[in-house]
Amino acid sequence: MSVWVGIDLGTQSVRALAVAADGRVLGTGSRPLTSHRDGPRHEQDPEQWWRELATATREALRGVPGGERVEGVAVDATSGTILLTDAGGRALTPALMYDDRRADATRANEAGAAVWERLGYRRMQPNWALPKLLWLLRDAPRGARAAHQSDFVNRRLVGHDVATDLSNALKTGVDLIEERWPEEVFDALGVPEGTLPRVVRPGARLGTVCAAAAEETGLPEGTPVIAGTTDGCAAQLGAGARRPGSWNSVLGTTLVLKGVTKELIHDPLGVVYSHRAPDGSWLPGGASSTGAGVLSRDLPGADLDALSRQAAERYGRRLPPAVTYPLVSRGERFPFAAPGAEGFTLGEPADDVERYAAILLGAAFVERLCFDYLDLLGAPVDGEIILTGGATRSAYWTRLRADVLERPVTLRENAEPALGMAVLAGGDPDAMIRTSAVVEPVDTGVREPYLRFVAELEERGWLDGRAAAHARERTAR
Repeated sequence: MSVWVGIDLGTQSVRALAVAADGRVLGTGSRPLTSHRDGPRHEQDPEQWWRELATATREALRGVPGGERVEGVAVDATSGTILLTDAGGRALTPALMYDDRRADATRANEAGAAVWERLGYRRMQPNWALPKLLWLLRDAPRGARAAHQSDFVNRRLVGHDVATDLSNALKTGVDLIEERWPEEVFDALGVPEGTLPRVVRPGARLGTVCAAAAEETGLPEGTPVIAGTTDGCAAQLGAGARRPGSWNSVLGTTLVLKGVTKELIHDPLGVVYSHRAPDGSWLPGGASSTGAGVLSRDLPGADLDALSRQAAERYGRRLPPAVTYPLVSRGERFPFAAPGAEGFTLGEPADDVERYAAILLGAAFVERLCFDYLDLLGAPVDGEIILTGGATRSAYWTRLRADVLERPVTLRENAEPALGMAVLAGGDPDAMIRTSAVVEPVDTGVREPYLRFVAELEERGWLDGRAAAHARERTAR
């Protein structure tokens, strides 16, 4: 039997899965990672990534029966994390993580304005990889090289220099249309020649596991090492959202939507940007600041499972009477950019069950508004909607989201990023990705309360008038 290994190199842990051709997980391994945080600073030790990845992979492979053949391995990593290495791949700096905000994006945006506009995201943020790379290069020794999180461990796996993938290179300024570094931008920024690795599409073969890596990880020497993606794209692959018009909606602490389009989507507000898929199509998406994170703030110590059951008993498939715009902190990123946005509640919840249901309804309304905004941009949104993330543990919330979207929603048996990497490493997605349920919507009279919510966002000056008008027009169809 053939086996593929997927590795998810995240923020808090590294997780490895050994997956059979029919989707059965034969072995798992997980190891914690340590961060160093101080205000805008967020660093990790790259050597710890390798040590814990090797341990997690050995753990996963212990579950694989003897005689099975490991056909490939792929690694995903956090988007925008970067460090400097020497020519031998040894770390010269700590890794600046995806949310390290000590850099300034002004120079990068001035030099690359035309390219960033053409690529559809318009401006880089201070936590993106290119501003952080410029910050690191100020005091770098001659010959220092840039490496994304996945590049560092992939080099250890194969034992020589490796290309980076277009997905992890997005926030370093790669030209996703021409699939190359925009040399004119990097020349203007004074980035030395040879600093950046080659670029390939996710799914390209980088090399094979070398003898030293085989001894440390348990992966057989000669196993193909495949270029991975960012963790968000890996989760999308694991969810099976791979056809144009299909979308993966991930609802946990925050809400993230990622879909598939044939053409590059341009967003005048810059809240949606696109990765490049292995087959050359596009993976647009956006991340909201809303989500389940507000539950622990507004309902501290509450039994959320019990509240979910009580809400289901009280409301069934009816909408709750109040709705909360669930922001944990000030500011919204998607489906609109509003640094001053703050949470609010329409209606007066009478008890914790109503407060809980109001938060869930608000997140569902934001999710619907995200799809309205994507439709406004011209993205196809008529395909399968796949729900993943911690919110899917609540059957009530899942049914509520289907009713608010007025669309069927699909749940998967397993949709974690490491599974997406096993698929990218060569596994058959039709066999590996299994559907656990499809939830059909019922008519709850959602349109009027949804449009009141949209009007409130517009009146507060957060939601663009054109986006609000399109939500009304699309609701009336």
